Amino acid sequence: MEYRFLGKSGLQVSALSFGTMTFGGVDVFQHIGTTGLDEAKRLVDICIDAGVNLFDTADAYSLGLSEKILGEAIGKARRDKVLIATKGYMRMGPGVHDIGLSKQHLIKAVDDSLKRLGTDYIDLYQAHLYDACTPLEETLDTLDQLVKAGKIRYIGSSNFQAWQSMKAEA
Repeated sequence: MEYRFLGKSGLQVSALSFGTMTFGGVDVFQHIGTTGLDEAKRLVDICIDAGVNLFDTADAYSLGLSEKILGEAIGKARRDKVLIATKGYMRMGPGVHDIGLSKQHLIKAVDDSLKRLGTDYIDLYQAHLYDACTPLEETLDTLDQLVKAGKIRYIGSSNFQAWQSMKAEA
């Protein structure tokens, strides 16, 4: 397996990663896939044997079930051998603070993801979408606090337009 550095960090990730959007199959995700725990374990084993070390999920995939299945498929014994990437932003409940990149939502979203994944830290946490309602400074400051607390090791973004990424960089 070929490995590359994640951005300008020292973290080496496999050139191929394994996405777990098909894990669970709850709600609208039933149309994408319905991979259960047994099949997920088999797929994770195949990936690890092939040298894949990066597994990607998101809190919104099957309303959190994808994270739960991934955490169980990896297991505690192999946790230090793989990198887990997950994302937050999407609506995860009916409340006003159950969506977005506000400090209020991000802290809860990360804590909930950690519980579902069955781990103490997330290797790569990504803002799933740009949040025009929350100042970028609030989002980035919150992510920095979560890194300093040891809950997240690296941060990133997903589904951002180039100008949104550049605004965050600035």
